[in-house]
Amino acid sequence: MSTEEKRQYVNDAVELLKALIAIPRISRNEAIASNLIEEWMTNWGLNPKREANNLWAVADNYNEAKPTLLLNAHIDTVKPVQTWTRNPHQPSIEDDRLYGLGSNDCGGGLVTLMQVYRILKDSDRQYNLVFVASAEEEVSGKNGIERVLPLLPKIDVAIVGEPTGMQPAIAEKGLMVIDGYAKGVSGHAARNEGVNAIYEALDDLMWLRDYRFRKESPLLGATKMTVTQVESGTQHNVIPDVLHFVIDVRTNEFYQNEYVFAFLQKQMKRCELKVRSFRLHSSSIAEDHPLVKRCTDLGLKPFGSPTLSDQALMPFPSFKLGPGESARSHSADEFICISEIEQALETYLKIIP
Repeated sequence: MSTEEKRQYVNDAVELLKALIAIPRISRNEAIASNLIEEWMTNWGLNPKREANNLWAVADNYNEAKPTLLLNAHIDTVKPVQTWTRNPHQPSIEDDRLYGLGSNDCGGGLVTLMQVYRILKDSDRQYNLVFVASAEEEVSGKNGIERVLPLLPKIDVAIVGEPTGMQPAIAEKGLMVIDGYAKGVSGHAARNEGVNAIYEALDDLMWLRDYRFRKESPLLGATKMTVTQVESGTQHNVIPDVLHFVIDVRTNEFYQNEYVFAFLQKQMKRCELKVRSFRLHSSSIAEDHPLVKRCTDLGLKPFGSPTLSDQALMPFPSFKLGPGESARSHSADEFICISEIEQALETYLKIIP
């Protein structure tokens, strides 16, 4: 590829990202942004298909005998935090930085991987190529990647364009949210009556605080659980008869969500636990996978990621690799560097044969 051609692809990526920043696309409200992406993909001859607010394309000359590579990144964003000092939906470029909501997470990965697909779709490949721009990633919604995967050809491996500083995140923690309940008996606080639901829950809450799972991962560390919300009581002079708490569980690759939940249930002395979902499992890819080895041959350093992505819903090997930095995600005055998009395009094309 000539320098001029590369410059054009980078410019196209930046222009699309600017247009996306100008459109609010909070999870479950991506329709207008999806319309825009569909229009640009069509104009570039990518022949997109659509399911809800998800878009995908399969490169021509698909061959079942060949392995299939999926390139994926998400369309949606979180809500802007209150501490933004600029309009989150007004794209602005200052020096090398493009500011705007979703520029880093993960607009940069989305528009860059789209250019990678655009470049490679007509090449002489030893593999099939699929591109997916998915919705509802930030809320792990059922109308996101999970809705699209049954419509795709069999996928052998995926690259997910989350911001990783273009270092391969080859393992990712899973997520499970659990609601806990303790029951008491209401009564007047001035008299020695009732059963205080707060006191009923104390031993279980202390156990949850102190327990440590034994198997630690070299990449992801320990499976971690944290009580993040507690609510009880109606007023100061009424003994509370119900306490509700929430446990945030981040599993490594050694523990399935179902096992952890069953184990926690057995440890509770007074509290009842109810899981919201088991579906967001830890994910990983072998360090000796050919794509990972191509990363390490380029001097990139594999690591484990504590943050969740659409990988959790992919039943095949995958890893995160994208421009931008995870620390900028969900923060005020979010930005991505144009040089990061340019470097990412070059790196993707070196990694993908």
